[in-house]
Amino acid sequence: MPPFFSAPPLHRCRLLRHAAAFALVLAAVALVFLLVHPPLAGTPPPSPSYGHRLPTLVDLTLVHGGQEKGAVCLDGTPPGYHWLPGFGDGSHKWLLHLEGGSWCRNRTSCDHRKKTSLGSSAYMETRVEFVGILSDDEAQNPDFYNWNKVKVRYCDGASFSGNVQDELQDGTSFFFRGQRIWEAVMTELLPKGLARAKQAFLTGCSAGGLSTYIHCDDFRALLPKDSTVKCLADGGFFLDVEDISGRRYMRGFYNDVVRQQDLRKRFPHCRSDMEPGQCFFPQEVAKGITTPMFILNPAYDVWQVEHVLSPEGSDPQNLWQNCRMDITKCNVKQLEILQGFRKSLLDAISEFKKKKDWGMFIDSCFIHCQSMKSLAWHSPSASRINNKTVAEAVGDWFFDRREVKDIDCEYPCNPTCYNVVLERPYKED
Repeated sequence: MPPFFSAPPLHRCRLLRHAAAFALVLAAVALVFLLVHPPLAGTPPPSPSYGHRLPTLVDLTLVHGGQEKGAVCLDGTPPGYHWLPGFGDGSHKWLLHLEGGSWCRNRTSCDHRKKTSLGSSAYMETRVEFVGILSDDEAQNPDFYNWNKVKVRYCDGASFSGNVQDELQDGTSFFFRGQRIWEAVMTELLPKGLARAKQAFLTGCSAGGLSTYIHCDDFRALLPKDSTVKCLADGGFFLDVEDISGRRYMRGFYNDVVRQQDLRKRFPHCRSDMEPGQCFFPQEVAKGITTPMFILNPAYDVWQVEHVLSPEGSDPQNLWQNCRMDITKCNVKQLEILQGFRKSLLDAISEFKKKKDWGMFIDSCFIHCQSMKSLAWHSPSASRINNKTVAEAVGDWFFDRREVKDIDCEYPCNPTCYNVVLERPYKED
């Protein structure tokens, strides 16, 4: 007979009272937990496949012989990259990511960049975390986790596109050699296995997304004809639109970048009646691309809201300050302008939507560079369209599991959106 039933009646009563009291305590604890941690509305249930291990740290490699080739950062230091070798059936597959970080438009801004990692390898971190599309955790990056992955550092100020021979600019030493950096990094990676890649994927975020549009066909040309090669630009479809003051601030900014680094000749597609900066916008660059491309962009890109739609000088009374930093703080009029910005994006990409082998994921979120944020790329809190995360949509497109032309409804329709709230203005890319 079990011990409970063999106990004296009085002892049995005490055991029952203790058990009942313990059950009440457990119920109370559960109730308090639910009150303190209620489920978030619109948040998808936790995925059992989402990992929590720390990101892998990957060492910086400086390009061998870069300085002898003239492939150097703004300050003349050699360029760099981080390479995480693939494993298993990913050993012959390569994913390259071009780093972003805005641009410099004049001597003053370029001189400032020379003293940062965006203009000098002397300031680059010696090790960086590989997260999002660069993660080697299958739970966080299900389709590309075991590929060779390379993060190419950005230090030329013009999306890896300049090639100015002269070093002195108005008496100051600058090197505008982004094109040479691209060529030097590719030359170093090809013998490491890139030349034998069965599948290859060129990606980039922000200014690196623009770089991806610029170099997508160049990347394809380097690889075997029988290999699968595709490209993805994340948060890189910058718009040539009027800002809130009626100016085309971003076009003026790009005019300066193109003139300073003599980029007009880099874009033969550009019509002679266009301003120099118009040639640098993705809508123009992408027209000549023949390699399959995926456009990943939020309709309310937080960087563009600040720097394209309401840039410095367009809002002297700071009426947009709160809206720039938190979309939930935008008033009715500002939301109308944001909806117009979304329409401009959809109009600009409409011609590319017709391309059968192209893909797109345009969510209605307030964020920038979703492929490089683990929570936004693939996690329980990642935004979804048609119940697919960005990572799932990109994988479906790359591996031809379905046609992916996913365009979200207007804000605030998507409860799964991972919207950022900035503590200070978004001054860096």
